[in-house]
Amino acid sequence: MSGALIVTAALERRIHDRLTGERKAHFPAERNYLDAHLTMFHALPPSCESEAESLLKRIANDCKPPRARLSDVISLGRGVAYKVESDDLRRIRDVIADHFHGMLSAQDSQGWRPHITIQNKVKPFEAKALLDEKRETFEPRPLDIIGLSLHRYMDGPWEKLGSWRFRGLDIA
Repeated sequence: MSGALIVTAALERRIHDRLTGERKAHFPAERNYLDAHLTMFHALPPSCESEAESLLKRIANDCKPPRARLSDVISLGRGVAYKVESDDLRRIRDVIADHFHGMLSAQDSQGWRPHITIQNKVKPFEAKALLDEKRETFEPRPLDIIGLSLHRYMDGPWEKLGSWRFRGLDIA
C-alpha cells in the first residue's frame, strides 16, 4: 500500500544499531530495505499525515519513556524476531488506535504482537536454525524506547517523516 503511514517506536541508538546489525546478518540482502524497527501501526491512511504528526508529538510530550523488554526469541515461520513486552507501550498504542478508530487497516485493527524482526522471507529450515541458535544464548533484557516515529511506505523502503522523543525532545 504505497504511501501508507507507518508508526514505529524509536529505539535507543545502541540497541537500534545492534539489532540492525543482526538484521543485516540474517535477512536476505535483496529484501532488506530497512533498519531494525518496532512497528506499532502498519498502514494509516496517507491523508492522516498532519494529524498523525500532531498526535505523536503530543503523546511524546505527555509521556515518559515506556518500560519495555525483549522477552523471547520467536518464530515467524520463515523468519525470526524478538518478542517485545511493554504494558506502557501498549497503552500508548491504544491511545493512537482510539484516535484513528474507523481508519485503521484490518492488520492494525487486529491484536498487536510487538516484535522486532531480524530475519524474514527465508526457507523454514534456515529460520529454524537461526531460532535454535538465538535461543541458546538469549536472556530477556530491557529495551530502551526513546520516542515515536512516523514513516511513509515507498513500495519497500520507508521515507522518514518525523520522530519525537518522549518528553518532547527532537530525535536527531
